[in-house]
Amino acid sequence: MIKDARTLPPEAQAALRLRVVKAIRAGMKPTEAIQIFAVSRQAIWQWRQTCSTEGTAALAPKKRGPKGACGILKGWQAATIRQLICDRHPEQLKLPFVLWTSGAIRQLIRRKFGLNLSARTVRRYLHRWNFTPQKPKRVAYERNPAAVRSWLQKEYPTIRAQAKREKARLYWGDEMGVRSDHQAGRSYAPKGKTPIRLGTGVRFGANMLSAITNRGELAFMIFKRRFKARTFICFLRRLVRQSRKKVFLIVDGHPVHRSRVVREWLACHRYRIRMILLPAYSPDLNPDEMLNQDVKSNAVGKRSPRNQKQMMRNLRSYLYQRKNKPSIVKRYFHEQSVRYAA
Repeated sequence: MIKDARTLPPEAQAALRLRVVKAIRAGMKPTEAIQIFAVSRQAIWQWRQTCSTEGTAALAPKKRGPKGACGILKGWQAATIRQLICDRHPEQLKLPFVLWTSGAIRQLIRRKFGLNLSARTVRRYLHRWNFTPQKPKRVAYERNPAAVRSWLQKEYPTIRAQAKREKARLYWGDEMGVRSDHQAGRSYAPKGKTPIRLGTGVRFGANMLSAITNRGELAFMIFKRRFKARTFICFLRRLVRQSRKKVFLIVDGHPVHRSRVVREWLACHRYRIRMILLPAYSPDLNPDEMLNQDVKSNAVGKRSPRNQKQMMRNLRSYLYQRKNKPSIVKRYFHEQSVRYAA
C-alpha cells in the first residue's frame, strides 16, 4: 500500500494513475482502489473522465512549472517594477488605475515584460520588497514640488535660525470649520446589521483657530461667525498677549492671511509678531493639521452635540485638555511629513 502518492516523482505518479484506471476498468470498486492505492475519490473520478475524453496518453507526466508566458521576474525586471511603483503613479504610465493595487502591478508586469503573473505571486513580490497596503496621502495637482523642496531645505532652516537669534517663539497656525454631521470611528455589531448612531437632524457648525509649538504650547479660539480678517487679527492679538517673546507664526496661504487689513496690522506690530506663509497646496507641511484631525475625530466625530452651544463647549473642553498636556501636543510633530519641524 502506498502511504502518500504526492511524495512520488512525476513518472511514478503517472504510472500510478494508469494502474488505478486499469484496475477500475478491470472491475475493482472505487472504495477498494482508495484503500489500496491511497488516492482520493475525486482523483479517481478525474482520471476516468480524462481517459474517456482524451485517452490514456493524457495521464502521462507533464512538465511542471509556469506555462506559456507565465514565470518569475528576473532580478533586473523586479528592480525595474519596484522603481516604477516608487517613482510613478499608474496614470503616469497610462494604466487605468488610480492606486497601485496587485491588479495594477500585474498589468504593469504584463505590459512591460509580457509575463502573466498571478495575484498571489505579485503579492509575494510586494511582501519581499517590503511594500504594505497603506492609505494614500492626497496631494493637489497644483502643488509645486520645487517650492516644497526649497521650503524644507532653505526657507524653513533660515526662519528657524532667525527665530533663534531673535529669541522668538515659533508657532504653526491654522483654521478649521466643524459640522454637527461629521462622524468618525466604528462600532461593533452583529454581522449584516449596521449599527445605529443617534444624533440631531439639525445641521450646525463652529469654527476654530489654533496655533501650536514643538514645545507643546497651544493657543486656540472658538467662534461662530465666518472667518474674516477681523477675527484673525483678534486671534493674533491674543497670541501676542500670551507670549512674552516675539512670535513667528507660520500659516497657509488663505485669502484672509494675505488680506490688506491683516498685512497692515502686522506691519504696525512687526516688532512683536511676524507671519510666514507655507508653500501653496501643502497642508501636510503644517503640524497644526494634526491637531485639526485629532479634534475632528475625537471632539466632534465621536460625540453627538444637540446644538451649537454644546458643540462649542465640547470643543473648548477638549482643547483645554490638550493644552494642559504638552506631551500630546509634541506628538503632533512626530508625523512623518512634519517631523522636520520637531
